[in-house]
Amino acid sequence: MKTKIGFILLLVFLQVNNLFSQKIEMPKLVVGIVIDQMRYDYLYRFNSYFGKNGFNRLMNDGTNFTFAHFNYVPTYTAPGHSSIYTGTTPFYHGIIANDWYDKTKRKMIYCVNDTTEKSVGSNDDEGEMSPRNLLATTITDQLKLATSGKSKVISISLKDRAAVLPGGHWANAAYWYDNKTGKFISSTYYIKSLPKWVEDFNGEKLADKYLSEEWKLSEPIFDYQISNPDESPYERDVFSEGKTSFPHSFTHVKPEDKYGILESTPFGNQIVEEFVKAALKNENLGKGNETDFLAISFSSTDFIGHAYGNYSYELEDTYIKLDEQIADLLNALDKQVGKGNYLLFFTADHGALDTPGYLKEHNLPTGELNYKRASDSLKSFTIRTFGDEKLIENFSNNQIFLDHNLIETMNLDIHKVEQGYADYLRDTFPDIASVFTRDDLEMQTANRTSTNLTLNGFNPARSGDIAITLQPGYLVSFMKKGTTHGAPYNYDTHVPMIFYGWHVPKQTVDTPVYIVDIAATVADLLKITEPSGCIGIPLIK
Repeated sequence: MKTKIGFILLLVFLQVNNLFSQKIEMPKLVVGIVIDQMRYDYLYRFNSYFGKNGFNRLMNDGTNFTFAHFNYVPTYTAPGHSSIYTGTTPFYHGIIANDWYDKTKRKMIYCVNDTTEKSVGSNDDEGEMSPRNLLATTITDQLKLATSGKSKVISISLKDRAAVLPGGHWANAAYWYDNKTGKFISSTYYIKSLPKWVEDFNGEKLADKYLSEEWKLSEPIFDYQISNPDESPYERDVFSEGKTSFPHSFTHVKPEDKYGILESTPFGNQIVEEFVKAALKNENLGKGNETDFLAISFSSTDFIGHAYGNYSYELEDTYIKLDEQIADLLNALDKQVGKGNYLLFFTADHGALDTPGYLKEHNLPTGELNYKRASDSLKSFTIRTFGDEKLIENFSNNQIFLDHNLIETMNLDIHKVEQGYADYLRDTFPDIASVFTRDDLEMQTANRTSTNLTLNGFNPARSGDIAITLQPGYLVSFMKKGTTHGAPYNYDTHVPMIFYGWHVPKQTVDTPVYIVDIAATVADLLKITEPSGCIGIPLIK
């Protein structure tokens, strides 16, 4: 009997021990790909030029959410990357714009600038950056927390903000392109010196190689008929060539500007892709015992969109080339980690307005508030109504910041002052669609939906006292050439959202989802805690 009981106890012990020793299955690597200024419709508009192994591989073999939107305003690069990786909006993560007015310092500040840090890899100030202004954790931070710091997190982009913010507070390294030197650099926030592989990569001088080449079309010119004529009045002469048509060369660009202009070509995306592949190999990503994270942001699409607009041969050709670059990157991931062993999400940080000059020519709704006219009008109203034009401390990012100390000194009621400005703006400028005061917003909290994009983009500590949105298609200052973004409308909020790879089913989903759901979905798949301010929900069953 004792032998039988002992045998049963041994079986129970072995089963319990096996239960506790089992490790939850995890992907080897998580990859985040963000395309700067990519509208959702580009996946279909340019699709006839795409091959099978780039965008179409993600769309056909992954879960493609066709109605994904940003749920706040302003739709800029820094808030976009922050919202993707924190799973929340500026209301909680605090990155309210690329640059914003700091009410304490009484000056404009840059989202990731940090003069307490130094550049690593250059002698200039391009590396004086950190994520300290980001108030919430990221999904990359949560992965580090879940593995006691053993997971490796690497973040890469041309833009510093598009590398720093996705990397979060605990990244092993974030790297970005120094447009003064053509090299990839970092910050002392992460590392004290560049790894040898980065030094070796910079030593190859790929930027100089690309500067010696021409930007030529990938396809015969007659195949680009879905865009405007190649020589278009809606495009900037980026290369100082006296024309805007192909091919483009760096011959007439000033030597000191060449590395910067390189970003406004597909070569910028190419150099990022090459650096990513070098990071994959030399950092041994996906080869350890814990899940690693690789955050990638392609920025040349944004520079090119701003310069040429979204009906240009240049933008069309950029996406044809980007499709090949994505295919090459997926192939590198397959070789490094293995098909099905990595979890990947693909999205954009914002969209873009249809080229305003093109809209105007075809009598489609567009126009401008006219910043100078609005500022002068507000000053006159301030003097007439309150007696001192200095009541307005700053007007930026469609927000008015009032001087609270002066208002108190003048014995004015701040609530009545706010409402006075709101009423004046609403009654005076038909170009304005909505006006919100701090009183309207402070008693509410952000939510996952798009019921109030201004509220979701409002941060109580950092935002201004009055926030405006313009009519659809309207800008603060009109631009005939190129395009821009930042509005709460579909052209800026509707972006691609695709999950691919590890435990992701093949399906197309057209129900409304939001950009804040990405971090929640990754956290749910990895079975880790979502970021601290996350308001998204898991999407993959």
